[in-house]
Amino acid sequence: MAAVAQCVRGALRPRLPLLSVALRTSPRLLCVATQQKNTGQNLEEDQSQSQNEQKVEPRSAEKLLAEEKAKLEEQLKDVTDKYKRALADAENVRQRSQKLVEEAKLYGIQSFCKDLLEVADILEKATESVPKEEIKDDNPHLKSLYEGLVMTEMQIQKVFKKHGLIRVDPVGAKFDPYEHEALFHTPVEGQEPGTIALVSKIGYKLHGRTLRPALVGVVKDA
Repeated sequence: MAAVAQCVRGALRPRLPLLSVALRTSPRLLCVATQQKNTGQNLEEDQSQSQNEQKVEPRSAEKLLAEEKAKLEEQLKDVTDKYKRALADAENVRQRSQKLVEEAKLYGIQSFCKDLLEVADILEKATESVPKEEIKDDNPHLKSLYEGLVMTEMQIQKVFKKHGLIRVDPVGAKFDPYEHEALFHTPVEGQEPGTIALVSKIGYKLHGRTLRPALVGVVKDA
């Protein structure tokens, strides 16, 4: 038995240093394993956090894009409104300018026409002043002069009409303050009050606009 025990001790003796070394190195191995485990957990946490951040970031980006889109749409609406108002203003200016040009073409000669009206008045007075009973064949000079005055008056009225200048003789018409100028009021039998009984000076219109009001006498109540 003693020999057997000695033999067992001899067999175990070479293995004791290896067991001792294993026991000494086991804490380091445990520490490394713990660190690796912790590192794995941290990696999982980082990956989870990264995934959460990736989920949050697209939402934030979408919100920013939506806000930016709303701002751009508002700016576009504002610019469009300003552009439309500018177009409307430009069209109004164009129409006013065109109207002014057309009126200038129509009424640009009114000063010249007013001066010619005085000539027409003189011709009219001249023809009216010639005694009709004196216009005879045995008085050829007066007859020729009278016919020349009448022809001249007719021709000047044709020229007036060609350029839109119309003669207005309102005898018997209703008094219109925009077309007539009352010199006096007088009662006249058989005529309605407010009508024109006498025309002292003929009026004229240029393209429908009163160039010179007629000087008239108006009927009033007796």
